[in-house]
Amino acid sequence: MADIGTEHSAAYHKEVPKKSFRGRLKQTWNHIKRDRQLLLLFLPCILFYVIFRYGPLYGLIIAFKDYSVFTGVLGSEWVGLEHFIKFFTNQDFWLLFRNTLLLGLYTLIFGFPFPIMLALLLNEVRTKWFKKSVQTFSYLPAFLSVVIISSMIIDFLSPNHGILNQMLAALGFEKKYFLVDPGWFRPIYVISEIWANAGYESIIYLAAIAGISPTLYEAAKVDGASRFHMIRHITLPGLFPTMLIMFILKTGSMIRVGYEKVLLLYNPMTYDVADVFSTYVYRKGLLESNYSYAAAVGLFEALVAMVMLLSANAISKRLGGNGLW
Repeated sequence: MADIGTEHSAAYHKEVPKKSFRGRLKQTWNHIKRDRQLLLLFLPCILFYVIFRYGPLYGLIIAFKDYSVFTGVLGSEWVGLEHFIKFFTNQDFWLLFRNTLLLGLYTLIFGFPFPIMLALLLNEVRTKWFKKSVQTFSYLPAFLSVVIISSMIIDFLSPNHGILNQMLAALGFEKKYFLVDPGWFRPIYVISEIWANAGYESIIYLAAIAGISPTLYEAAKVDGASRFHMIRHITLPGLFPTMLIMFILKTGSMIRVGYEKVLLLYNPMTYDVADVFSTYVYRKGLLESNYSYAAAVGLFEALVAMVMLLSANAISKRLGGNGLW
């Protein structure tokens, strides 16, 4: 039977002629005409990535040149890997690498479970008004800019009129200069990231929960399963593919700690624990006008992020069979 099936399959593939280039081109054009409305809707997204993501990649060659604004990109002298070697031998390299990795790692470890737990809790709430109120308050920080969030953190932790220090004083404790103490910077950064993103990211998990078949829960109820057992044996396995995708995306962006919040919250007293690749690029590129060196640091950061993304995707496919591609 296996031989007959194999022969039949081979004969079928022989009978179906391969389409010529002209035929494939015609088929593609027919698909474009058929889906032209959808493609028009997608056009702004394509233009955005072409102009603001792929277009600027041309400027990366200044990382291998001694760039001067007077001679331009093509007219600047080629220096090869000189800026990369200078960066790797710089005493700040390992400090920046450690700070960037630790901030990203702490945010991933402590921040990744929160949206999942929030989504699970919201899914179990049966009182509609309470559920909607919690959702509104948890989603609200996602609509605030980084500048506003950072300003709120500075106000809350102010040693003079900050809410937290007022509470400490009322309880008889001494006021603390949280943003000046290097030991507090990383916890403040991670907690603020969780507060700002947990509500928004929980929407993805709530959507994934909504896609789980209700018949599974009904069958579990008939078998006498408790709500905890249903979460453990139905909801969490149903969320697992979504969790893997989100984990891959977060791992890829772990090394690329956003400079905005760090730049707004750090100060010379916390440089040793707060200075990351992004803020270093900002200082070297915009403040010191050392464009080629800053481009080299930024390119190194992007390459490390790409390696981490590829590694996370490969590990995810090996463990769970799911990946981004």
